Amino acid sequence: MKKNQTWLLLTYKVQPEPATKRIALWRKIKAMGAIYLQSGVCLLPKTEDHLRRLRIIENEIAAMQGEAVLLETIGLDPAQEEKVIARFNADRNEAYHEFLERCDGFFDEISRESAAGKFTYAELEENDEDLKKLRSWLDKILKLDFYKASLSEKATERLSKCVALLETFSRQVFEAQEENRSQRSRKKAITKKGTRRK
Repeated sequence: MKKNQTWLLLTYKVQPEPATKRIALWRKIKAMGAIYLQSGVCLLPKTEDHLRRLRIIENEIAAMQGEAVLLETIGLDPAQEEKVIARFNADRNEAYHEFLERCDGFFDEISRESAAGKFTYAELEENDEDLKKLRSWLDKILKLDFYKASLSEKATERLSKCVALLETFSRQVFEAQEENRSQRSRKKAITKKGTRRK
């Protein structure tokens, strides 16, 4: 018999003002990968890490003169469990979708630079930084993808394509720079010959 998924349920109420503290709290909880069932009621899969972090948040809420209750819960039946997992997956797929759009932008940028012949080290450095950001972003999403959302594989594949594209672009940059050096060397040699004849 399949064991039910156990979740941690945090319910809290904080003062509406100052709004910055309330928003910072919301962001911190969302950054853990939590879903909100409604305002002030959020859920995370039960892990030791989540339990520890939610207890810290519970103390932060108390310091804000708020109220918090932290519970362990399960779905009443498989259908309820599936609804909750679907909510987690919907949140992750939304993040994956944004990531995929950013990958499209990465592809477009390198295509424009290639078409314009901008095979420079500056462009390569900029694209390398963009790729590092994409990697970091995907790592964060994957870490919060507790139930393997449907777009996870596509996002991982797209990042691999971005890596391959940047490798191709970097080869083109190195070839173009080598060609530029060769041309400069030939021009210098020609200039020196012309100077000697005079």
